[in-house]
Amino acid sequence: MRDIKRDHDFLDDDPILEYLNEFGSGLVASYPGARGETNADYYFFAVRDPMLNAFALPGGFIAVHSALLLAAQSESELASVMSHEIGHVAQRHIARMLGQQKQDALIPLAAMILAALASKGGSDAAIGVFMGGQGLQIQRQLNFSRDAEREADRIGFQIMGAGGYDTSGMVAFFGRMQAASRVYSDLMPAYLRSHPLTSERISDIQARIREIPYRQRVDSLEFHLVRARARVLQDESTQGRVEAAAFFDAQLTQQSRQQQAGAQYGLAYLALKKGDLAKAQGWLEKARGTMRPAEGAVFSTGQASSDGAAMFASMALEIKLAAGQPASVKQLALKEAEQAHLRYPLSRGIARQYADAMIVNGKLDDAARFLRDQAQLYREEPKLHELLAKTYAAQGKIALQHLALAESYALSGGMLAALDQLTIARKASDASFYDMAVIDARERELQARRREEMKEAKK
Repeated sequence: MRDIKRDHDFLDDDPILEYLNEFGSGLVASYPGARGETNADYYFFAVRDPMLNAFALPGGFIAVHSALLLAAQSESELASVMSHEIGHVAQRHIARMLGQQKQDALIPLAAMILAALASKGGSDAAIGVFMGGQGLQIQRQLNFSRDAEREADRIGFQIMGAGGYDTSGMVAFFGRMQAASRVYSDLMPAYLRSHPLTSERISDIQARIREIPYRQRVDSLEFHLVRARARVLQDESTQGRVEAAAFFDAQLTQQSRQQQAGAQYGLAYLALKKGDLAKAQGWLEKARGTMRPAEGAVFSTGQASSDGAAMFASMALEIKLAAGQPASVKQLALKEAEQAHLRYPLSRGIARQYADAMIVNGKLDDAARFLRDQAQLYREEPKLHELLAKTYAAQGKIALQHLALAESYALSGGMLAALDQLTIARKASDASFYDMAVIDARERELQARRREEMKEAKK
């Protein structure tokens, strides 16, 4: 996961990550057996890739390709894929499969995952991996047995139902996958290569659907907003942005207010990426005004209707904190960020935006205190230490700056870079006796961890 997070195609976008983890955590919480016998802590994330795919790693790491996120026509369809992957983790299919292989089988498996991330789904390099002898071996390792797939379908179906989603979404999405396989011909979608569909499996799901009453599920507004962000981030080339803008323009003509708000939000994000801040603000205000659910509106499952307020607030802060904004706008951003953090205290993205707003407004002591408190609460979050290093740099605290950078690199898996930062911190002229003691202790810890990693790599 550290290697994946460092990859360019890991979608390190706070609103997308927060949505997927809130969405996935809701599925896990709805089904008592979802954590399995290992009581797995799940982490859901997105990968930029044009192939329709999703995959799970041992330990509860579940990835959704950006193309699959865009292909899902409803949250129920997205839930069908994520619930299926949760089913694999809950039943330990991946770990059991790897346990039957020789220990060195982990090496080509890890290499394949990283190569797939780096090379994009349809590239010659990726095809070459699967065409080679080693690729065939890896493919056999990744293809779950028919029994495992059927079991994941069963668990996934139960998770969807428990979460209040329309279970027919599983058949709808799998049916679209089969249709896509006929279009792709020999270049079958990656999801079908690693999750082979059979008519028997689809028939089994249809039979299960007939046994339960129909339950309508209204999609949250966040679903449409997140898909708009994913579409912009899917292809950030000039042509990609032109195609995204054309898609949003067409989406504006839809009768659904959720679709319209999603398109307006997407156009705001495109304008922000292009540096047109006034246009970005204009589209954001239109998106906010388009979708205003009736007070007290509820889903059929009893869940309160969503208004996307947290994502709108985050986008407003992105625009106000962007380079080129005047000081008056950045001061307004600080007030809005403080209010947003109080309203959405669990949003990690908004918490960091609040810290960034304090930094750009020169509230460095306040920012340092806030970030130190946050780092104590969220010890595994490297971005907090990056912001802390930025704060210390602005204060001229060189030793503390490099200590914070060392923590950020260590949490990201860059042990050598972290040790280098500790060396720089030790040489800083403002390093106190206490700082030197912290540097020495942290250096011993990181060197010991690096030795352990080297030992594991040799096995």
